[in-house]
Amino acid sequence: MRLYIVLFAIGAWLLQREAELPPMQYAWLLLLIAPAYALTRLPSRRIRNAAVCALAMLSLVAGFYWAAALAHIRLADVLPAVWEGRDIEVIGVVASLPQPYERSVRFDLDVERVLTPGARVPERIAVSWWGRSRDGVAELPRVSAGERWRLTVRLKRPHGTANPHGFDFEAWLLERGVRATGYVRPGTATERLAALVHRPGYWVEAVRERLRTRILLGLSGEPYAGVIAALVMGDQRAIPAAQWQTFTRTGVNHLMSISGLHVTMVAGLGYALAYALWRRSSRLTLRLPAAKAAAVAGALTAFLYTLLAGFAVPAQRTLYMICVVAVALWAGTAASASVVLCAALFVVVVLDPWAVTSAGFWLSFGAVAAILFAVVNRVSQPHWLALWGRTQAAVTIALLPLLLALFQQVSLISPVANAFAIPVVSLVVVPLALAGSVMPFDAVLYLAHFVMAVCMILLDWLSALPNAVWQQHAPVGWAIAVGLAGTLWMMSPRGVPARWLGALACLPLFFVLPAAPRPGDLRVAVLDVGQGLAVVARTANHALVFDIGPAFGPAADSGNRIVAPYLRAVGVRSLDGLIVSHDDGDHSGGALSVLQALPVGWLASSLPDMDPLPLIADDAFRCSAGQSWEWDGVRFEVLHPVRESYDTLARKNDLGCVLKLIAPGGTVLIPADVERRSEEALLARGADLAADVIVAGHHGSKTSSTAGFVSAVRAGAVVFSVGYRNRFGHPHQDVVERYRDIGSTIYRTDRDGAVLIDVTKEGGVRLERYRALYRRYWLDAPGN
Repeated sequence: MRLYIVLFAIGAWLLQREAELPPMQYAWLLLLIAPAYALTRLPSRRIRNAAVCALAMLSLVAGFYWAAALAHIRLADVLPAVWEGRDIEVIGVVASLPQPYERSVRFDLDVERVLTPGARVPERIAVSWWGRSRDGVAELPRVSAGERWRLTVRLKRPHGTANPHGFDFEAWLLERGVRATGYVRPGTATERLAALVHRPGYWVEAVRERLRTRILLGLSGEPYAGVIAALVMGDQRAIPAAQWQTFTRTGVNHLMSISGLHVTMVAGLGYALAYALWRRSSRLTLRLPAAKAAAVAGALTAFLYTLLAGFAVPAQRTLYMICVVAVALWAGTAASASVVLCAALFVVVVLDPWAVTSAGFWLSFGAVAAILFAVVNRVSQPHWLALWGRTQAAVTIALLPLLLALFQQVSLISPVANAFAIPVVSLVVVPLALAGSVMPFDAVLYLAHFVMAVCMILLDWLSALPNAVWQQHAPVGWAIAVGLAGTLWMMSPRGVPARWLGALACLPLFFVLPAAPRPGDLRVAVLDVGQGLAVVARTANHALVFDIGPAFGPAADSGNRIVAPYLRAVGVRSLDGLIVSHDDGDHSGGALSVLQALPVGWLASSLPDMDPLPLIADDAFRCSAGQSWEWDGVRFEVLHPVRESYDTLARKNDLGCVLKLIAPGGTVLIPADVERRSEEALLARGADLAADVIVAGHHGSKTSSTAGFVSAVRAGAVVFSVGYRNRFGHPHQDVVERYRDIGSTIYRTDRDGAVLIDVTKEGGVRLERYRALYRRYWLDAPGN
């Protein structure tokens, strides 16, 4: 049975790798499961073996088609393209915990009625409601979970940035059942209505919101109030970014969500309390053994705590495992640990086949499987302290390939930090926080906060240690598979020969590097950062970033969310140069994050004298025409601005740095946001503008890409770096047609994702659309 469940989960995972949903016409094969199972009971060994193999294949097919069936249903709930960006009046219920931000509140809305004639809206949408500014301070709308509202919204289909090694926002929305995103239209009538529908899910979200309010008000002004809220009801967004960085560097970030450890601890407390009280009554004990009653209480406690957690995958896994153990106890049978884990795996995948796309799924089940493999069914039972150390070592070793594959980093001090953080947080902070959140006074909450503050002193000290985190490139697929096999071999029982060979199997994770450009070759990635620009250029031994895209919020920008992860994944440990073309947020918003993430040799820009970025950089200077250098046979030339422009040009766009990359096999031109005046100046100076590929100036605005400039460039391909349905209407249709008229192939990051340009000495120039390389059934089809 365990094999069949694992194959069922693999089948669901394989479906998530498909570029298109398969037709359901072959699902009839699943009718063979019953006869195949019956054949496994026959006395003939040959027939039994054949039936087991057939049943294994059918389990794989069952997982595949189960996930496909649910995907067909979910994708059918779609926002028609004709209703994107149009006002739609709806009545709906706030279905999630509202998340306040600096200038807006975001929440999921379950749509009950669509009031606009002819409009069709998905059942669940994600909405931002922007506040009004008063005296420079945003006054946020007051909205609570479970409330019914009449709102006018503008929506768009699910769409996120698409980059190599980047976060798949569209897959995340699909898993949550959100099929459109948008905002409440400012200036339209809004009305809070009577709550006519009281679903259990709405009630749970309302309770979570009250608990969050209770904790944040009770610990108002305390630095770790957000941590306490996250431990009680799973609101991880309440934790500030700086504290998250500490948790990530020390490897204890799994404790700051409601993890399996916390659910197990709370269930254990519920079991112990029910057992102690039940056995005091002889009448109750005669009717039902105390152990069975306590098992029900423990499972019920785990269920309630998991609901408070927002039903995250690690908490679900633990809940289902506890329920299986409780059922086995009631039935008077013994369930092995592996059966319990597989049963939990089956329930998670059946209820949510998209869970296999999340990192939490793999890390949660992987950690428990590693512990069972390293500890359970061993002949000798070591001292509890040795057992604790073995468990920590098993988790650390087993998750190493997964952490490098998913995040390209691993905390080197994680075993030390977890050794004290796990018992302190799980056994002390969580019980105190839970008790304090329901008490009418704040003393217990403050005690939980005090213990957490002491723990944070040690975590901050560990986090500040040099080289606390190992960061590297993304390992290749075969190295991950070999590394996983090696970790299993290392954790094998004593007596297995040459366990040290497992360590050798992990070496390709570290030493098999991504293929770098050869001398004379050039690789350029125009990353998808939404409405902005970020370009990474690499030669054989050097790397340059031209612009870093926009900021998304106070703690999130394209630097730390897109550019830095991409650089780390492709093996760039330091930048030789960083160019910030001009003083505009959609080009410089992520610069500080990149400067903090990795060493940067020099910074060139046209930023004002007192801008903080040049002051932070070790070597900063203004870009000006005539600057040039050569790396590995590839020449870089700055064509604009001339030095006199800093005194004569008033528009910051016209001060943008224009860079030309010249490789033996082809050329790439990046004109930043320069407009008509600067383009005419470049033409007047006789600048060599001819290029094989151009990243369109000013995102394709009609103020740039004049006819004379486009004719001088004569590009075979043009890349428009634009945001999906951006409010500026970029790229302008006249500009697109201008490039089409000269025969340029059109690429757009909003439609194609990141555009990858490979310039080789032998093969010339090749461009690839990332959405064409990373095809998934939930993504929009790439353009032609």
